[in-house]
Amino acid sequence: MDGAKRVLVIKLSALGDFVQAMGPFATIRSHHPTAKITLLTTKPFVALAEQSPYFDEIWVDSRPRPWEVAALMRLRKKLRSVKFDMVYDLQTSDRSSSYFHIMGDPPWSGIAHNCSAPHANPDRDLMHTIERQAEQLVMAGIPQTKAADLSWAKADVARFDLPERYGLIAPGGAPHRPGKRWPAERFARVAAHLAERGVVPVLLGTRDDEEQIEAVMTACPAAKSLMGQTSFTDIIVLAHGAAGAVGNDTGPMHLIAAAGCPAVVLFSADSDPALCAPRGLVSVLRRNDLAALDVESVIAALSSGPASLR
Repeated sequence: MDGAKRVLVIKLSALGDFVQAMGPFATIRSHHPTAKITLLTTKPFVALAEQSPYFDEIWVDSRPRPWEVAALMRLRKKLRSVKFDMVYDLQTSDRSSSYFHIMGDPPWSGIAHNCSAPHANPDRDLMHTIERQAEQLVMAGIPQTKAADLSWAKADVARFDLPERYGLIAPGGAPHRPGKRWPAERFARVAAHLAERGVVPVLLGTRDDEEQIEAVMTACPAAKSLMGQTSFTDIIVLAHGAAGAVGNDTGPMHLIAAAGCPAVVLFSADSDPALCAPRGLVSVLRRNDLAALDVESVIAALSSGPASLR
């Protein structure tokens, strides 16, 4: 299909999944070097996708609900406005699969019923996201998927006035999944350990993480908070310069790991690292209940193995 003129890639959410699609994005771009490639995504990822070298245009899917008839009709009109030569559905959800028929059954890689290039592995849901997408592309005629490379990301992080040696800490996470959060007071002890080694702890997160970040700042005044101040590209560039990172299983840790920063990522029973853990210089620590994870284990992971501080 390298002669295709119009290609659509679908990847709607979430941040970790979007980052793990960066390799497939690059691979699709290489496989269709002269095509006009459109990405269908959601609003949070537009700026990151626009800066990447993989897409010629970005379409926003607001994911309208069944009763939002006007929005549904606008989306339907948009999807049918172009006759795509190939569609790569990397979301592979019921929603994204439904677009196959809305668009008139174009050449399609995904799991939509009767699509031309199905990912026909009944165990696909038991595969890590990266291997699953790579196998999907093999079945669509693309033999080898590139690894993620975020070296293209640009951001002016000088405004944060950070010292030469700093480490990144992501103590928060999705507020509706508290089981994925390690206790803030333990992050504070890790931050103090970094500070004692001459590495300034830099805290990342949104306003949803304010309680956790404030707890760390109170216990470790040497830490610096960038809560609510960083874009996705800021995080990537910060990761390029960081000595290391530690955080919960949350989207920013995927960006940090994909940028090549040594990272310790903490998992609970709420998610399975065999299916979704960040790849790279990463040490994964998992406890069914993160309250059972001791500080010493995290500090040890930061001091040895792939996640050891630079």
